[in-house]
Amino acid sequence: MSAKPIPGRTTAALEGDAVVLLIGMRINHFWAVHSWLPVFTGMPRMLRELKKDRARGLLNHVLLTASPRTYYVVQYWESKEKLYAYAKAPDALHHRMWAAINRKERAGRMRGHVGIWHETYVAPQGGYETIYFDMPPYGLAAATGVLPLEERGRRGADRFAYRPAAPQEPNR
Repeated sequence: MSAKPIPGRTTAALEGDAVVLLIGMRINHFWAVHSWLPVFTGMPRMLRELKKDRARGLLNHVLLTASPRTYYVVQYWESKEKLYAYAKAPDALHHRMWAAINRKERAGRMRGHVGIWHETYVAPQGGYETIYFDMPPYGLAAATGVLPLEERGRRGADRFAYRPAAPQEPNR
């Protein structure tokens, strides 16, 4: 990914469904470092694990800060099936981290020091559109590539209506 802006207007090159996971944490008690630090450091570790094994399906991610207490990641996935497979994979860091959190919760040691949340969205083709103006590839475009805006339509309604051409049947 280049940090150099692409002149003009572009759009994401994705064809098909867009799978977006928002996942984050909120520090409820700053003094309870022992509770929130493993969560805070766990996400970058999982992202490194996913970057090393692209076959797991993570296309790209963006780290964001909502406040001094709240941090989250926007993730773009190949499919919801690959997202769920990673979440359940016994060899993956995510599985081990959730097991540890569940053990602490059952033992009554979570105490509300840290909040954890996620939201998953699957937007079918025709249910999303993008535009980037003088931007380097960002968000969905960084995950899927960019196209000149004209290839999908100058207006948002045109980009929503875009459908790839159906493959041609061979003449018989």
